[in-house]
Amino acid sequence: MSYEKLFSPGKIGNVDIKNRVVMVPMGVDVAEPNGKVGQRWKDYYEERCKGGVGLIITGIVRVNETTGVGLPYQVSLARDRNIESLKEGVDMVHSYGTKIFVQLHHAGRQNVPLLATVWGMMELGEHLVPGNKYWDYVIPLSRKLMSVMLPPLEDENSKIFNLQKYFFLPVVSASKVPLEIERSGSMPSRVHALTIPEIKLLQRQFIKAAGRAKKAGVDGVSLHASHGYLIQQFLSSHTNRRHDRYGGSLDNRMRFVREIIEGIRKECGPDFPVIVRLTVDEFYDSIGEPGKGITLPEGIQIAKKLEEIGIDALDLSCGGYETPNLTVEPMSVPAGWRAYFVRAVKEAVNIPVIAVGVIRDPDQAEALLEDGTQDFIGLARPLLCDPYWPKKAQEGQPQEIQRCINCLGCFQSLLANAFQFEAAECALNPKCCREIYYKDLPKDGKGRKVVVVGAGPAGLTAARELADREFDVTVLEKEDHSGGQLNAANKPPRKDKMNWAIIDLTHRAESAGAKIVYNADVTEETLKSYEPYAIVLATGSTPGVPRKIPGTDRNTVMAGADAMMQELKITDKDVVVVGGGLTGMETAEYFDEQGNRITIVEMLPKIGTGLWAQHYYDLYPKLAAHDVHFLVSSKLTEICDGYVVVEDENGQLIKPKADYVFFTTGVRSNTELEEAAKKVCPNVCLVGDAQKTGTIVNATKTALEATAKIH
Repeated sequence: MSYEKLFSPGKIGNVDIKNRVVMVPMGVDVAEPNGKVGQRWKDYYEERCKGGVGLIITGIVRVNETTGVGLPYQVSLARDRNIESLKEGVDMVHSYGTKIFVQLHHAGRQNVPLLATVWGMMELGEHLVPGNKYWDYVIPLSRKLMSVMLPPLEDENSKIFNLQKYFFLPVVSASKVPLEIERSGSMPSRVHALTIPEIKLLQRQFIKAAGRAKKAGVDGVSLHASHGYLIQQFLSSHTNRRHDRYGGSLDNRMRFVREIIEGIRKECGPDFPVIVRLTVDEFYDSIGEPGKGITLPEGIQIAKKLEEIGIDALDLSCGGYETPNLTVEPMSVPAGWRAYFVRAVKEAVNIPVIAVGVIRDPDQAEALLEDGTQDFIGLARPLLCDPYWPKKAQEGQPQEIQRCINCLGCFQSLLANAFQFEAAECALNPKCCREIYYKDLPKDGKGRKVVVVGAGPAGLTAARELADREFDVTVLEKEDHSGGQLNAANKPPRKDKMNWAIIDLTHRAESAGAKIVYNADVTEETLKSYEPYAIVLATGSTPGVPRKIPGTDRNTVMAGADAMMQELKITDKDVVVVGGGLTGMETAEYFDEQGNRITIVEMLPKIGTGLWAQHYYDLYPKLAAHDVHFLVSSKLTEICDGYVVVEDENGQLIKPKADYVFFTTGVRSNTELEEAAKKVCPNVCLVGDAQKTGTIVNATKTALEATAKIH
């Protein structure tokens, strides 16, 4: 398919854009700690420019150095000193014929109070130590500090957790409306309602930041009025409860952003493009609070009023931190679901509309342009997963695209890594945000033979990377198919996107030149027969059943992952799932959908403890709605004929019915071949679960790290 619409030129304001593919903003933490653009930022965006994107709208750029610091490695336009470094980045982007806007941002009540409290103090010493040496000393110390000051969010009884809101500075917002902690997964904080002079100061900071962007050669600016951040907090009646000229009526609630736009026009001239990323529905109805905040009819009104003010385009989104699963969607959300509200806004305005919406393949993108749903295709996570998405589509090779599977690994890793001063990660593209380290890997394979054992995500990633470097790669897989444990992860309801990972990882390994041998019985002799220069053991892990519990030898007892891998089908049975983590909840959902009665036994006081909040709120409400029985603070002690024995926290014995019992209490690494492999050749490495059990992110990352060292 030629994708004529997708690769036709477009225009925003007076800016000509070579195609309709827009890299919409994502915070990934790739700037320098002083807010300047450095080599890591350049390499990250250069890869997307090489990949053919028409317009880049950068991740969040701060306009304020106290309450507005959103990430440790975030570009800052709060100071003139950062103009020159941004100009270098902009010039690089322009050298590829790509245009670039910067997204001006203030998180408001959604900010991290720790950053507002300590970041200014951390920066003080930079003026005393030349170059970047200061940060080389400060960052390791800061990692230790953060590990103490930022306990796990589930540790709600921690003294530090509860005292943070008293020791840290307050966050700011339109009104004194705190963020709901549990659903947002954020830290507790006090909220300060901005005074009129403070509002005026912040508006000037937005305007001056836009002026600095123009001086740096940026093609335009985007105002972040979405995802629950400060401008949206002024727009929404839920967070804006003011009784002055910045609150009350919609026109008053829009005054904050209107005055910023008018100020930017005066500062930068009438021809400098200004777009707004707008939440058109906060979707509080999705969490049982209909009518709260911005709903679609009012979102359309806001869009029309922004057009009247004179903005050049709209970048549509939705939700906020309290409705995160409709802002950064998990795997269960269907592709293209946002099209209905994008079309409704498009029909109400005459300016260009950019929108995301779980757009994963170019056929889908072309159809959205063809039917007039939107003018530009917004891609966010797909360009983390595969920076060359546009180029592959334009060259008529969509099958080469590594599709984003909505696993949330990028968003989860961003928040987990930020305060360890690391960038975000992508589960399927381990080079993402680390292009600076891996952009110049040599083509030094010279046909030397490498054997990779295991065709799961770690093995397939290792095979692709080595084959790309011109090694002669053979993958030995014991099953008759690839994917490893992904063949269990794809079985729960609405997890079919996991199949994309299997298909795409396999195709890209083979396309790079790796050969996959299925049904392989791998022994020391097998490995010897290949005369390998190196061996990569991607032998994965095995889910376990703790045999010390009486009754686990029954044929109706097995690991939940094994049951799903085998596509076990049962109906109208009593099922007990032991373990209430992610695998346990997904196993429960899998058998619940088949029409069984489910009980989850969990030793901890809460189901899903330690689980990423978005996964929890994706799964838990569905299980609760289907009358799944949760036995928390309880342990399984025996499996009997037709029932199990469970001891609760008070020592009382409960005997739920049980026709089947599925354990989801952990896995163990498969390292049995390590000794044999080391007898065959000295270059042996373990990757993925064979090295350390973990997520897909861990599997692909360890594969890249290990294979990069093979020379």
